[in-house]
Amino acid sequence: KMAVRSISESVYVGMCLKMGTPQQVASRRDIVDIREMLEYNEMMKNTSTAMLSGSKREGFRLHESDRDTMIWLNDHRVIWDFSQYQFYNTQENALILCDSSESPPGFTLLWLPLERANSRVISACVRMHGGFYISSSKYTSSFIKHDSIIHGPCSSGLRGGVLEYDHAYCFVSDFWPPSASSWIDRCQLWPPPHVVNDIVRNGCHFVAIGHKLGNHLDNEWRVSFSQAEYKLVCSMNHTQFLTYGLLKLFLKEIINKGLRDEDKLLCSYHMKTTVFWAIQQNTQPHWRPQNILGGFWVCFKLLLKWVYEGVCPNFFIPENNMFLSNIYGEAQKTLFTRLYRLYKTGITLLLHSPSISSYITNVLCNPRLTICTDELILVSEVELDKDIFGEIYENDIIGTLDIHTCEKYLHAVEQLLSLPLTQYHIVMLQKLTASIFQHSALFILHNMYSYTGSNKQLYIVDKLSCHMLKLTAKFGYVSDMLYIAMYYYKTFRYREAISVIDLTKVKLARPYLMYWSHVDRERYTEAVGGQSLSTKMRQAVAQDICLNNSIFYINELMQEQQCSKQNSWPKLNIPPLILLHMLDFLCSRHVDTIRAQRALDDLQVLVHHDQGQLVPAYLRDISWEILGICQQISGNLHAALYSYQQSLRQYPIHKIQTATRQRIQDLHL
Repeated sequence: KMAVRSISESVYVGMCLKMGTPQQVASRRDIVDIREMLEYNEMMKNTSTAMLSGSKREGFRLHESDRDTMIWLNDHRVIWDFSQYQFYNTQENALILCDSSESPPGFTLLWLPLERANSRVISACVRMHGGFYISSSKYTSSFIKHDSIIHGPCSSGLRGGVLEYDHAYCFVSDFWPPSASSWIDRCQLWPPPHVVNDIVRNGCHFVAIGHKLGNHLDNEWRVSFSQAEYKLVCSMNHTQFLTYGLLKLFLKEIINKGLRDEDKLLCSYHMKTTVFWAIQQNTQPHWRPQNILGGFWVCFKLLLKWVYEGVCPNFFIPENNMFLSNIYGEAQKTLFTRLYRLYKTGITLLLHSPSISSYITNVLCNPRLTICTDELILVSEVELDKDIFGEIYENDIIGTLDIHTCEKYLHAVEQLLSLPLTQYHIVMLQKLTASIFQHSALFILHNMYSYTGSNKQLYIVDKLSCHMLKLTAKFGYVSDMLYIAMYYYKTFRYREAISVIDLTKVKLARPYLMYWSHVDRERYTEAVGGQSLSTKMRQAVAQDICLNNSIFYINELMQEQQCSKQNSWPKLNIPPLILLHMLDFLCSRHVDTIRAQRALDDLQVLVHHDQGQLVPAYLRDISWEILGICQQISGNLHAALYSYQQSLRQYPIHKIQTATRQRIQDLHL
């Protein structure tokens, strides 16, 4: 028993390091939540709402995880019966009625009684039973672009050739499905009543996929409980969450290892369903680090039973057998044989998992090994901060240059500040606010050159822009000061820009500065350890500078921004030190040629010799490009040619190759 307990604790530690500690998972969820609360605040008056779903929303950060997003129209609502009409203003909402009479459990047809609807919705309708029904396949097809495909209920593809995504275009209902009413009665032990009430109050969604064995495959919609499932996962304790993660690894690294995609009968959703049922049925009374393997084994046995019987009951609508369309006959027998062979191996089957095996063998080879499961010791403050600031950067969604939208965002921030907020909510709101000011100032700059008002008004507008950028620098990242320098350069105030560059250079040279994974842990801890995330962000964190391709910040990068935008890439991401040396060179050319040459030399050394610490590999295309531009301006055309050629050899994340080739032609060598 002691050995099993030690192995369990060791596996728990391994899963924390692989999937995240309670603090890491909480921060990921809170940061995504606050971003969506701001982006889809009622003040924004969006025509549609998007919600991150799946593993990323739940708090996992696995490399192979897709970015799953559910998107629905705000003025279309699904109702279950005509009595629910009374709750809506039909002048503002297009109401869609469920018709489940001919569909298997968990699926439905969507009838559009009135033709007051979005044109895309109407164009996806088919005539059936004398009425208009929204065809799931036609609706999804209407969103397919040149670089995407239909994958289940989603439009899937690559964003910018890099990030894989799944977009599920769906509909929403404010009402809980009658077919899932029995779930409410089942929730005696788990989840707690307040979670049940919250789930029921928020209704459900409908995703565009029909039952493979139904009569209306191309037209049916599946009832989706994605929002409810997220709330259930959040209500798990950390051992339960990691058990779910362990099952995901078990599926990927053991069950499905070596199988072609078409032969993979089990998916992550089956694993999630297994955990839900195991927790609710209370088969495992104590979910603690010491018995994570016991929880895993309970779930595995339940999964084995389902495969043997050919029945996997949906957690919300048990009558919906999720094995019905693919796990039966010979496929079912083969899968059961495969799983039963693993079952007979016992818990040592996890030795076949590359992610977990070392944590088991450590204990087997050292039976007296003492395992510490304290999350504060498992992951250092520095590692946690890297995780948090990386999440903040990824979720900084303020991309608009519209001053009125920025104003709405600020009002929305004001509303959110009145809510009970965690430290992760607060620091995320702080960064979003900095970005709002930043974009407001740049929008003003964008319009300044076509401004026809008086000089006094222009002076006031300029002062306002500068003030907003200084506010951004006060509570954004250390690197955000570079936006001020760009503003001064754009408005020909070279000496003022150099003054800001010198100050920024000092701050970016701090020995404790954190830039992505590059940080001196000891010095960072000495300088800002134990301080608030807000303070750390302002004093000790740098991030890439984002140039929105809708506005030209630096004329010398205009070609690259135009090219990138034409190739549907929204922005240029530039390492802060690359931009700093570029601005130093461009400004110094007008006031101090010796300093300009020194800045160019510093830029060249950085691009040529950095080992991925200050110039990440994925940003080397724009970094070599910037070096080439500066070398070309200085008259060193052969060096510029070499830099442009190097830019073309890098991963083309920014899609600037056409601009690079044009620059090579313009060298006339």
